[in-house]
Amino acid sequence: MKVLVTGGAGFIGSHLVDRLLEENNDVIVADKLIFGDKNIKHLVGNKRLLKSGRFKYYQVECANQNNVDRLFKENKIDAVYHMAANSDIQKGGRDPKIDFNDTFLTTHALLEGMRNANVKNLFFASTSAVYGEMLDVELTETTGGIKPVSYYGGTKLASEALISSYVSMCDMNVVIFRFPNVIGPRLTHGVIFDFIKKLQKYPNELEILGDGMQCKPYIYVLDLVDAITKLTKEWHPGEEVYNISVKGKGSTVTHIAEIIVEVLGLQDVLFKYTGNDRGWKGDVPRFKYNISKILATGWEPKYTSDEAVKQTVIDVLKEVKYKSI
Repeated sequence: MKVLVTGGAGFIGSHLVDRLLEENNDVIVADKLIFGDKNIKHLVGNKRLLKSGRFKYYQVECANQNNVDRLFKENKIDAVYHMAANSDIQKGGRDPKIDFNDTFLTTHALLEGMRNANVKNLFFASTSAVYGEMLDVELTETTGGIKPVSYYGGTKLASEALISSYVSMCDMNVVIFRFPNVIGPRLTHGVIFDFIKKLQKYPNELEILGDGMQCKPYIYVLDLVDAITKLTKEWHPGEEVYNISVKGKGSTVTHIAEIIVEVLGLQDVLFKYTGNDRGWKGDVPRFKYNISKILATGWEPKYTSDEAVKQTVIDVLKEVKYKSI
């Protein structure tokens, strides 16, 4: 199968590209390379792979319709994995145009490109942020009354709605995953990344946004990729939405800090909280997923939330070459 992965040089997308190649798919990556090509350098520099035609990459703005149309004209594509989006809620909160362009317009351009090229199969990376602030509700795929509280969540929900219309009008086959917090190798931002950087600079104290009680599930990226590839080996008519997460409870921000301090071998670190029950405007302090639908497919995560956090700290330290303090 020949597949297009938008955002394929990003954190999650690059792991998905690796797996799709391992499973003998031909892969085309389209990415504007905000973080450069470091995540796919092992592919870009593989002359044998490039010569085989099994891997191609384009540095393009996926919100531009002409760019997207070119991808479909130059390649006979069987399926699309749409991973391109702004992934930093806090950053997007400072400028609404970021999410509108990088999250919603990329989806519209891609759907139009698929419609014009008569490509039917789509995987879409959505998010728990579409649910908004439903703190004490066990969230299922059919939970109603959802109201996003961030530009990121709003543009992801708008993208889901647009996709639904194309499923109806163009007979597409779509799988949508609503991701929780995703962590693991190649991480570029987020609480784990931020805490490690802060402790590298100031090993005796750590500023923690909010009250530290914010609690969310963290899924290890390779567990997520397992689920994506499992549920897109065959494509079925219509649209299926899945909550994807870990089993059991999530991890509090304070416990994440404690795990990082332990792995770094630090002692007597003073945690300084900024107060309030959330880190920033648009942040959802806690949520709980019902994942019975995806568990019914036979997929199971290998890591709990806390285990994923600890493994990710180890991964990040290897990548940033953290020096012992």
